Amino acid sequence: MDKKEFANRLSELRIKKDISARDMSLSLGQSAGYINNIENGINFPSMSLFFCICEYLNITPKDFFDTENMNPDKAKILYETAKQIPSEQLEHLIAIAKGLKNSH
Repeated sequence: MDKKEFANRLSELRIKKDISARDMSLSLGQSAGYINNIENGINFPSMSLFFCICEYLNITPKDFFDTENMNPDKAKILYETAKQIPSEQLEHLIAIAKGLKNSH
């Protein structure tokens, strides 16, 4: 993932959570324009701040880089719920999910 892809992914995840770049920056203890600078390709976060960004968005670093997963926080909830569903009902849930995917 290059700098531009990183910036786009951060923006996508932040917007999905309806969080302003300014609020996120300040919540991370940074200047008001910090996230904007990352999203505009001016800056790149340190590794420790990247982990803070992931924690703030309630996702794992793996989720961040998995660009096929459009809603990692919701996928995590679905996965955790699915682990507790009996096998037969899980088959129904899988069929519903596949049907929804194919309808797009």
